[in-house]
Amino acid sequence: MVEHRSLSARTLASAVTGEARLGFARAVVFGAVSAYWKHVDAVSGRGCALRDVPSEIELPEVSEMVAELAESIGTTASDLDVADAGYMIGVLYTGMMPSTFRTRLGAYYTPPALCERLLDMATDAGVDWRSARVLDPACGGGAFLAPVARRMAECLKDRGADAALSNIQSRLSGFELDPFAAWMSQVFLDVTLGELYGKPGTRLRSVVRVCDSLDQMPGEEGFELVVGNPPYGRTTLSPRLREKYRRSLFGHANLYGVFTDLALRFSRPDGIIAFVTPTSFLAGEYFKALRGLLGREAPPVRIDFIAERKGVFANVLQETLLATYRHGGDPTAGEVHFVTPGPDGSIDTMTAGSFNLPEALDRPWLMPRKEAQSTLVRRVDEMPHRLADYGYKVSTGPLVWNRHKESLRDRPGRGRYPLIWAESVRSDGVFEFRADKRNHKPYFEPNANENWVVTDHPCVLLQRTPAKEQCRRLIAAELPEPFIEEYGAVVVENHLNMIKPLDDTPKVAPAALAALLNSHVVDQVFRCINGSVAVSAYEMEALPLPSPEEMEAVERLVKKRAKRETLERVVEHLYSNGAG
Repeated sequence: MVEHRSLSARTLASAVTGEARLGFARAVVFGAVSAYWKHVDAVSGRGCALRDVPSEIELPEVSEMVAELAESIGTTASDLDVADAGYMIGVLYTGMMPSTFRTRLGAYYTPPALCERLLDMATDAGVDWRSARVLDPACGGGAFLAPVARRMAECLKDRGADAALSNIQSRLSGFELDPFAAWMSQVFLDVTLGELYGKPGTRLRSVVRVCDSLDQMPGEEGFELVVGNPPYGRTTLSPRLREKYRRSLFGHANLYGVFTDLALRFSRPDGIIAFVTPTSFLAGEYFKALRGLLGREAPPVRIDFIAERKGVFANVLQETLLATYRHGGDPTAGEVHFVTPGPDGSIDTMTAGSFNLPEALDRPWLMPRKEAQSTLVRRVDEMPHRLADYGYKVSTGPLVWNRHKESLRDRPGRGRYPLIWAESVRSDGVFEFRADKRNHKPYFEPNANENWVVTDHPCVLLQRTPAKEQCRRLIAAELPEPFIEEYGAVVVENHLNMIKPLDDTPKVAPAALAALLNSHVVDQVFRCINGSVAVSAYEMEALPLPSPEEMEAVERLVKKRAKRETLERVVEHLYSNGAG
């Protein structure tokens, strides 16, 4: 019911733009929080006034209709648990704010069930809620601070209310860039700890510092737990901040990677970091420095993959995980689980096995994504060969077609080349020249400045963007040499990867390599290494493979046009040997 009403509020907000929309979003949410507080306070009988909004925040007047809608949302939320109410109102706020502001903040609120799951993981890692000092460096609307405070309070039931509040006050901290979100955090903390108040009007002093977390310096004491859902998204750091965090950077910076580095700085030498993040750091090239840093200073203790990426975080399609890291730990085997959030807020958990970090800690981290892959991961851990050993390198198709629309053609002609789209790589591993989709044209006529997109050598084509939910992530086909000879050259679009020979004599023929990549077992290995929604060149070049000598058996079968079942059995046998 709350979500239905919040959709109505977002519809109203869509007519407002820019800074005016941010002010409008805050005014609506303030109305909802005020109504929520009024009803919760009336039930508790404490007679405590709602915290004042920071003086720098201006709340514009809203129409009577909007005010009634906001009040209705808040009243409805008062029937929910405080964590659910905070999440619903937080989603309302982020959904209504301007997209540019949300992108800058990287603001995505965490569903309560996942918050509790991550805190359970922190408990299992050794966090003692009775004594631990806890920091959320991007606390948003209090998604983690409130349940952390609740756990602290439950451990302090043997103390008086004033002593318990003072204790929690001294151990719980949050940083937040958005002053309105910081205010929301404090409000939901007030509700969470309401039963501890010794007398009407008593409340927790502010534990949230409004600041840029990346500018903060850790104190001498440090925190036993740094927890949260850090902001996501590519960012441009100032030269000063880039220098500060350069130990974890390679290429462009992503906010959640920088916040992970920050967490290392603020945690104690034996502290725990518990974060919700995208999976992309597990294998992406831009995160190689971060992987090396984590592997050396705070190896993962446990990683829980979120099995469903749709419908978990509002407007987020990235694959996501929950992870705990132990500062100062050894890079020994960690545990892997799958968690599936249910529609009723429950969590289903399935064990997926264990993992070992690679000897070169900055290399992609190979992890089972389901229980059946655990044995496979242990086998391929010892396989040393990669595409480079076969005589290949990987690059993305060079043509970004919508930047060169004027050169697309419907018919062949002098100076024109076939334009190879992703649909030319069929799911059965066969190349078929076609341009079936809307806006796709079959030929490209490069001008004098576009000849760099032309390819005149055979290669293996690999779809770059198959969905995780498809039966196969690796869909490959050989670009046949006779086809190139017929047209002289081709142009490959950037939704395909090109696996190109380093010279004219690769150790494994393109057709055999394509057959290998299309096998079920290699697809499973890739799923254990893939950390993003795309099939990246970097991940492909890190894929464990049989030795070139072992691939001779596959080459013979491909030349004989053996059945797919026969090829699958041979490849499975190659991977069952483990050492390659």
